[in-house]
Amino acid sequence: MDILSFVLIAFITLETLNVVLLYRIPSSTRGNALGVFKAYEKSQKDPEIKEFVTYLIKWVAGTKLIFIVLIIGIVITGEKETKVFSVIALIFSIMTFYSQLYPRLKHMDNEHQLNVSGYSRTLAIMIGCFILVFTVAVVFVLFTL
Repeated sequence: MDILSFVLIAFITLETLNVVLLYRIPSSTRGNALGVFKAYEKSQKDPEIKEFVTYLIKWVAGTKLIFIVLIIGIVITGEKETKVFSVIALIFSIMTFYSQLYPRLKHMDNEHQLNVSGYSRTLAIMIGCFILVFTVAVVFVLFTL
């Protein structure tokens, strides 16, 4: 198995676990579940807000599932060039966390709106590790072509 397939399979595995949590146990504090947010508990007390939040959770889980299935197809049928481009696309799309989500998450963390203190830093490091592993894999493949 080539290194790109390996890192893609690792990503698929982690994201599949996140999808399971979002669909089955959204209140969990593990993975990308929402139990880490104090507002999630509050949202469950208002039926209208609960329905809206549940819809958004299912939407995110469904979107993740689309990407998982696409990546599985790339791992199974993709040529090396397709895998390289796919990993580069993942790097850029995952990097949007730092411009779009991290500032909000850090603010919530600083305002004690999270059940897990320091979660913003932990998630930022974890996502940075994803980007680093993907980048190393792509550089390795490009230099061994």
